[in-house]
Amino acid sequence: MSTWTLACSGCATPADLATATVCTACDQPLFATYTSPIPDRDALMPRWDMWRYGAVMPLADGEEPVALGEGMTPIVDLPGLASAVGVRRLSIKDEGINPTASFKARGLSAAVTRARGRGAPGVVVPTAGNAGAALAAYAAAAGIPARVYAPASTPAGILATIRVLGADLQLVDGHIGDAGRMARAFAAENGYLDVSTLREPYRAEGNRSLGLELAEQRGWSLPDVVVYPTGGGEGVIGMWKAFNEMKQWGWLDKDSPMPRIIVAQAAGCAPLVRAFESGADHADPWENPVTHAAGLRVPGPLGDRILLRALGETDGIAAAVDEEAIRAGTKWLAESSGIDAAPEGGCALAVLASLVRDGRVAADSDVVVYNTGSGASYRTPGA
Repeated sequence: MSTWTLACSGCATPADLATATVCTACDQPLFATYTSPIPDRDALMPRWDMWRYGAVMPLADGEEPVALGEGMTPIVDLPGLASAVGVRRLSIKDEGINPTASFKARGLSAAVTRARGRGAPGVVVPTAGNAGAALAAYAAAAGIPARVYAPASTPAGILATIRVLGADLQLVDGHIGDAGRMARAFAAENGYLDVSTLREPYRAEGNRSLGLELAEQRGWSLPDVVVYPTGGGEGVIGMWKAFNEMKQWGWLDKDSPMPRIIVAQAAGCAPLVRAFESGADHADPWENPVTHAAGLRVPGPLGDRILLRALGETDGIAAAVDEEAIRAGTKWLAESSGIDAAPEGGCALAVLASLVRDGRVAADSDVVVYNTGSGASYRTPGA
């Protein structure tokens, strides 16, 4: 089992392992660095969830993770859709079959494991929906109290899931930024661990499994392009971190090119696209965020500097499409694949198609698009 240290992703200031917040010097997110012994890539744990990579995850010796079967989601190769989009190969990585129906299960499994390990009296999160459902599930599995702050506009099916799993759900008249302020105040007053996106270091570590898993499932190779629907950005950041780590560890050929990372956003909430197009190194908060793809309705992502750095280092792109295109992309993805796609996945497909039409993604590309959640979560309970 590897050991790990914590340091700032921005200024590299070391942090104590007991720290569960951002850098005390510059307020940027913390990253974990894994130290020897780094195992060979074939020396994985004999289990079929994301914790098969436990030797390079934040897991203490002898510790059992708080796990519900997250990860190891399928990659569905879709030659017909590839032809329609105009690329050589197109696969969908379907995160909607995770526990609580989204990729958020990965990050919250890791965060709650560490919260339990440090004896936190409870956990709290602001959410656009899926993170709240995942926290409710993993907190219940760990026997830890959980409070969730969610905008009242969150899809009803996701709110119902949070309630069923026993979390203390607080509805907010506003967006996720407003929910975040309430969550931080509650954490400060009650000693709960705030597991907001990138405000503690371990959700991103859990999401590294998106990249580790992608490489293993493809025979330890990576695609030319990865398209990820992006709100807070923990999925992109986790993958990008894992791609770099695998090269350092010798799990991937050090000379192989990094995938181009494409950040897909909704035109009604596109702070990263605006920053990318202006050449900025940070993203100013988006005013009046509006999109029916709730997971993309994040006006001020804390990881903006890391995301823009990842785009710069991979010759990546940030692009957005409007609500009509998101709806059309969701329908297209579902009807072309049999995958019950969430609007976020539909946004990713629509962004890819737009970039191919504009010549910004080459026709000979091997592309993986992430569907980050299940469309069922957006339907009214009982419908």
